[in-house]
Amino acid sequence: MSSHVITYDVGTTGIKTCLYEISETIQLMASAVMGYKLYIMENGGAEQDLREIWEAMCSTSEAVIKNSCITSECIKGISFCSQMQGLVLVDKNGQPIRPSMSYMDQRAEAELNKGMGRGLKISGVNIIKLLKSIHITGAVAASVKDPVWKYNWVKKNEPENFNLIHKWLDVKEYLIFQCTGKFVMTKDSAFGTMLYDIRKGRNCFSGSMCRMLGVDMEHLPQIVSSTDMVGVLTDKAAAELKLREGIPVFGGGGDASLIGVGAGAVKAGSTHIYSGTSGWVSTVVKRRILDIHSMIASVAGAAEGTFNYFAELETAGKCLEWVKEHMALDEINIYLDKLCVSETNESIYVNLYDFMMEEIKDIPAGSHGVIFTPWLHGNRCPFEDLNARGMFFNIRLETGKRDMIHAVIEGICYHLRWQLEAQRKKIKTSKIIRFVGGGALSPLTCHTLADILGCDIETIESPQNAGALGAAVVAAVGLGILNGFEEAERLIKVREVYHPDLKNRCIHDRNFQVFKSLYKNNRKAFKSLNQRL
Repeated sequence: MSSHVITYDVGTTGIKTCLYEISETIQLMASAVMGYKLYIMENGGAEQDLREIWEAMCSTSEAVIKNSCITSECIKGISFCSQMQGLVLVDKNGQPIRPSMSYMDQRAEAELNKGMGRGLKISGVNIIKLLKSIHITGAVAASVKDPVWKYNWVKKNEPENFNLIHKWLDVKEYLIFQCTGKFVMTKDSAFGTMLYDIRKGRNCFSGSMCRMLGVDMEHLPQIVSSTDMVGVLTDKAAAELKLREGIPVFGGGGDASLIGVGAGAVKAGSTHIYSGTSGWVSTVVKRRILDIHSMIASVAGAAEGTFNYFAELETAGKCLEWVKEHMALDEINIYLDKLCVSETNESIYVNLYDFMMEEIKDIPAGSHGVIFTPWLHGNRCPFEDLNARGMFFNIRLETGKRDMIHAVIEGICYHLRWQLEAQRKKIKTSKIIRFVGGGALSPLTCHTLADILGCDIETIESPQNAGALGAAVVAAVGLGILNGFEEAERLIKVREVYHPDLKNRCIHDRNFQVFKSLYKNNRKAFKSLNQRL
């Protein structure tokens, strides 16, 4: 007997709502996508309007029901996969006090330096606070983008807003409140606050860490597991979502936790790579591991007793979006003819990624010597530097736009190789790597990643839906349809395998060494040009 669930994959720039049928397989019945804005500010701010996200969730919910043969009465559960480490501050009524501060927000540099940068230091972090953080939380709030520093930024710069705080949530948890009226935070989101006590027998925020980092514990919500039924859909939420009242709502998880589940990489030692707006390399581990020098931590997994050893790249697919908007559109004369996109052939614009891939498919490995660095909004791993930026290196008279676009794909893959090598200093990664996210839709990108990493790359059906699929597994486990997360490996099948082309190895090995040197050689210049005065 089959069951149906609705899942919401809440990304940085849009939401994807999926309706799944779960039986002997997990089958996508309908999906809908709607975008919203990410507001980037000159002072390093990156914010989102939560009303836009909720409205997109409502619109796509209605669309998936209309586009399927399934009625709302057949839906057995709701679950989420979401962007992580946002700061959502709400009042007693659950209303946002201010816009959500995205994980990309960089304004809290002063708060980080005051909180962790004084005294005897290791990797720029106070050694006493570092050791205490590692002991209690298994991680350390060493990045300006960690939400605890955003919280302190609001305390210092917006005291009138700070005084209104009832609860600190993340984006997913805000949507859960909208659905159920409950203030909760899943364990992986709690881990992302750097305040969660992960020691054996504990499942709570640490009072000691809160005191050290200046957080009022009253602002922190109840912690739940990803498969916990938080509540049921209220009549108000049901009316707005065009769903039936009373549907069970599960905690779900963050993208760092659930995209690996949706990739079928669930066993200890399984490695997956994701390329969406951001990107990462993640390996399932059974114990806490931290590499403070490379900024890699073990993020709490959706399955009990698991962690994801997680290395993040801030801008992966976002680099290709930049290329699409600023370079590729000229190839079809939109900018040259001074036309608005709305006045052009929409199908050309929508499929411009395919157009780009077709145009650059014959560019050889190494992009004729051009190298791109994908640090368009700073970088977190394997080095933390909010001032790092993208560049095209080694351009010559013969260089064309196709070389440069091809170099963007290679640059993203070089950085992922750097992160994979950093992981291998501490753990054993899998020989065959699952690749998911929108980047995995392109065979050219898959082949390039295989060549640069020097290992086989596997993709799945609809790799762009891995987050939503992971959320469906959560709902299925919560409903008792599946016995556990390990069943995801059986249900999620490999679609394609890409083998490395060994004749490209020397080129990529050479370019990779140059790629890594570009940050070291330009670090001072990045700081001079980009440090806020």
